[in-house]
Amino acid sequence: MTEATKDEHLHEEAEEIRKETAEGSPEVAEHDRVAELEQQLEEAKSKALYAAADTQNVRRRLEQEVQQAKSYAAAGFARDMLAIKDHLDRALAAVSDELRGDKTATQFLAGIEATSRELEAVFQRNGVTRITSVGEPLDPHRHQAMVEMPSDQEPGTIIEEMQPGYMMKDRLLRPAMVAVAKRP
Repeated sequence: MTEATKDEHLHEEAEEIRKETAEGSPEVAEHDRVAELEQQLEEAKSKALYAAADTQNVRRRLEQEVQQAKSYAAAGFARDMLAIKDHLDRALAAVSDELRGDKTATQFLAGIEATSRELEAVFQRNGVTRITSVGEPLDPHRHQAMVEMPSDQEPGTIIEEMQPGYMMKDRLLRPAMVAVAKRP
């Protein structure tokens, strides 16, 4: 017999003797019943504490999810509005100096520029910011390299922005599409 088996056998014998003794002695039986109830009470306390901790964890997780849902609820809408911002910027960039000199066209352009500025202000109020690209090292979490171009700049440096990228607070809405320097 191994040592563990001997200990287990002795424990079983002691328990049998205790039960036999308890049958003839009401004090021992009462003591055993109190010990059993105390053990059940400790188990119930332990389960109650575990359940309370679990409930608190679920509540915290739900509060965090609600906060994130509130913070980023407009992300889809903001992403859709970026296309409108792009169209306004392209329209303004395409206007020639000659057209800017025309009085009627100037008033029309002023309205487009005001719309573009207001859209930019709305983005700012809602935590939507443009990603800085040109001159920065390529960050695959914020930039999407579309082409490599020979350049005197350090390889991996962004030398041209084809489409601006935007963040909403700490989340990426759209990566900036960029050209990256490579050795000539």
